[in-house]
Amino acid sequence: MTITKQSIAEKIAAYLHRELTLAQLVDWAENALMDGELDENQTEQLAAVLARLGVADVRAFGLTWEDCEDTLHQLGYAARVEVAVA
Repeated sequence: MTITKQSIAEKIAAYLHRELTLAQLVDWAENALMDGELDENQTEQLAAVLARLGVADVRAFGLTWEDCEDTLHQLGYAARVEVAVA
Protein backbone atom coordinates (compact mmCIF):
# COMPACT_ATOMS: atom_id res chain seq x y z
CA MET A 1 0.00 0.00 0.00
CA THR A 2 1.35 3.40 -0.95
CA ILE A 3 1.69 5.86 1.90
CA THR A 4 0.30 9.26 0.92
CA LYS A 5 -0.41 12.58 2.60
CA GLN A 6 -4.01 11.46 2.92
CA SER A 7 -3.20 8.15 4.59
CA ILE A 8 -0.98 9.91 7.15
CA ALA A 9 -3.66 12.56 7.78
CA GLU A 10 -6.23 9.80 8.30
CA LYS A 11 -4.02 8.10 10.91
CA ILE A 12 -3.47 11.37 12.77
CA ALA A 13 -7.22 12.01 12.69
CA ALA A 14 -7.86 8.50 14.04
CA TYR A 15 -5.42 9.23 16.87
CA LEU A 16 -7.09 12.57 17.66
CA HIS A 17 -10.50 10.86 17.66
CA ARG A 18 -9.10 8.24 20.06
CA GLU A 19 -9.61 5.46 17.54
CA LEU A 20 -5.86 4.75 17.75
CA THR A 21 -3.62 4.92 20.78
CA LEU A 22 -0.33 6.77 20.67
CA ALA A 23 1.46 3.42 20.68
CA GLN A 24 -0.56 2.25 17.67
CA LEU A 25 0.15 5.49 15.78
CA VAL A 26 3.86 5.20 16.54
CA ASP A 27 3.94 1.54 15.48
CA TRP A 28 2.14 2.35 12.25
CA ALA A 29 4.51 5.24 11.48
CA GLU A 30 7.60 3.13 12.19
CA ASN A 31 6.34 0.28 10.01
CA ALA A 32 5.26 2.64 7.24
CA LEU A 33 8.70 4.25 7.24
CA MET A 34 10.53 0.93 7.14
CA ASP A 35 8.26 -1.16 4.95
CA GLY A 36 5.84 1.20 3.27
CA GLU A 37 5.99 2.45 -0.24
CA LEU A 38 5.99 6.23 -0.01
CA ASP A 39 4.34 8.33 -2.71
CA GLU A 40 7.29 8.92 -5.03
CA ASN A 41 6.35 12.56 -5.60
CA GLN A 42 6.63 13.37 -1.88
CA THR A 43 9.02 10.80 -0.47
CA GLU A 44 11.17 13.27 1.44
CA GLN A 45 8.28 15.10 3.09
CA LEU A 46 6.40 11.90 3.96
CA ALA A 47 9.52 10.27 5.39
CA ALA A 48 10.13 13.31 7.61
CA VAL A 49 6.55 13.27 8.91
CA LEU A 50 6.65 9.51 9.55
CA ALA A 51 9.99 9.83 11.33
CA ARG A 52 8.52 12.51 13.60
CA LEU A 53 5.46 10.40 14.38
CA GLY A 54 7.70 7.38 14.96
CA VAL A 55 9.38 9.03 17.95
CA ALA A 56 6.20 10.46 19.49
CA ASP A 57 6.29 7.85 22.26
CA VAL A 58 9.65 9.13 23.51
CA ARG A 59 9.14 11.52 26.39
CA ALA A 60 11.51 14.13 24.96
CA PHE A 61 9.46 14.34 21.77
CA GLY A 62 5.84 13.58 22.67
CA LEU A 63 2.91 14.54 20.46
CA THR A 64 0.86 17.57 21.39
CA TRP A 65 -2.27 18.94 19.76
CA GLU A 66 -0.09 21.65 18.22
CA ASP A 67 2.24 19.01 16.78
CA CYS A 68 -0.71 17.25 15.16
CA GLU A 69 -2.10 20.53 13.87
CA ASP A 70 1.28 21.57 12.41
CA THR A 71 1.83 18.17 10.83
CA LEU A 72 -1.62 18.19 9.25
CA HIS A 73 -0.95 21.69 7.93
CA GLN A 74 2.33 20.49 6.37
CA LEU A 75 0.35 17.78 4.61
CA GLY A 76 -2.19 20.28 3.30
CA TYR A 77 -4.93 19.58 5.84
CA ALA A 78 -6.51 21.61 8.63
CA ALA A 79 -7.62 20.35 12.03
CA ARG A 80 -10.92 21.49 13.49
CA VAL A 81 -12.28 20.96 16.95
CA GLU A 82 -15.92 20.16 17.57
CA VAL A 83 -17.33 20.16 21.07
CA ALA A 84 -20.46 18.11 21.71
CA VAL A 85 -22.49 17.05 24.69
CA ALA A 86 -21.16 13.77 26.03
